[in-house]
Amino acid sequence: MPTQFDPPSGTRDFLAGDLLAREHAFEIIRSGFARYGFEPLQTPAFERLEVLTGKYGDEGDKLIFKILRRGEHEVSGDADLALRYDLTVPLARVAAAYGSQLPAPYKRYAIGAVWRADRPGKGRYREFVQCDLDTLGSASRLADAEIVCAVNDVLTELGIGEFTFLLNSRQALSGLLEAFGIHADLGSGALITLDKLDKLAPDEVAAELCTRGLSRETSRELVDVMTGPDAAKVVRAALENTQTGTAGLAEVDRVLQLTSGLMPPGRIVFTPRLVRGLSYYTGPIWEVVAPEMPGAIASGGRYDHLIEALGGPDVPATGGSLGIERILPLITSDAAAHVALLDVAVTVMSPEYEGQAFAFAAAARGAGLRASVYLGSSGKLSRQLKWASDRGARWCLIYGGADEAAAVVTVRDMSTGDQARVPIAELPAHLRRLAQQ
Repeated sequence: MPTQFDPPSGTRDFLAGDLLAREHAFEIIRSGFARYGFEPLQTPAFERLEVLTGKYGDEGDKLIFKILRRGEHEVSGDADLALRYDLTVPLARVAAAYGSQLPAPYKRYAIGAVWRADRPGKGRYREFVQCDLDTLGSASRLADAEIVCAVNDVLTELGIGEFTFLLNSRQALSGLLEAFGIHADLGSGALITLDKLDKLAPDEVAAELCTRGLSRETSRELVDVMTGPDAAKVVRAALENTQTGTAGLAEVDRVLQLTSGLMPPGRIVFTPRLVRGLSYYTGPIWEVVAPEMPGAIASGGRYDHLIEALGGPDVPATGGSLGIERILPLITSDAAAHVALLDVAVTVMSPEYEGQAFAFAAAARGAGLRASVYLGSSGKLSRQLKWASDRGARWCLIYGGADEAAAVVTVRDMSTGDQARVPIAELPAHLRRLAQQ
């Protein structure tokens, strides 16, 4: 049962260790996206309600967190603002507002919290962070391949272990439906059902396709082709019989060609069963999967008319998003090593040395190191060394009676236990040298 001290349902508190690990991951993501020339964009945490509604479908609109009018309008109880649902609609608004001021193409990344009034559950939160990157204004397959390569580099640097890009094309999917004689009016519903192949048994998917208006024979054959061991080969053969399918294959093969040699063999594969149920995709689509995590840890694709539908200009667009909440548990122990809170811990062996210890800590900070003095009540060295270790300090400055008599400070390397006695006058220079290590 929740208590008055628990955060609201679907939200979390992050203490220092978890928060620093998250911030470390975010810094890797920012740096990786910036290396590809993507520039940062920050938008407000809330938008006008009219900007958000009607953009996510009936079910999505129900999950928008509305903000009641406050202050002088509190009595009315009307909602005219809402917390942002994602980072894509704010991008569309920015593109519409600042179109002529933005570079062409416009390459942006955004990392920020979003809110959804969903039912909380394991791995499902009402407040979570999205890490997006998008390119507006380029119809080139180079833009699609660049997004994929940027995501690959970031995931590699994060150290999540093995992962694979599943690649397909919405044109290829349309061509496949055409090859199986499925009428265009039934295509959207059929794709929604096929998108469930990773969640439902093939027989269940085939049965649902029948409820969508497909014949039993067509439903069974389509599912068998999509899930067969030689699916890629069979689907390729089928797609070559339709103009749309051929165009979709060309999209897939171009992305594979552009990324070839930039990723390990087998890192990105043509996957006919990949659907990406969102209807706004128009070209190449992809998801990233990892052996130890169900579902996708990143996803994206081309959405050439979505920005216009969201109120922005009609520009070609492609992008991707990292599921940071799914990625963090995959980071290996080496990559997720404890992020130190201190570089230098300064002991206080007795009250008479407090002033000197305070000055030592200031000297360490002056050298560019993170430093703090021991604030506990115990003068025991063992307890203070444990404190230094718990804070992840690389060095500990020890100053007691013998050190005072010799006018030195004992500098202890916390990883090796080695100690050096440094004259007090030389301590600032010594700390500067340590800061360069």
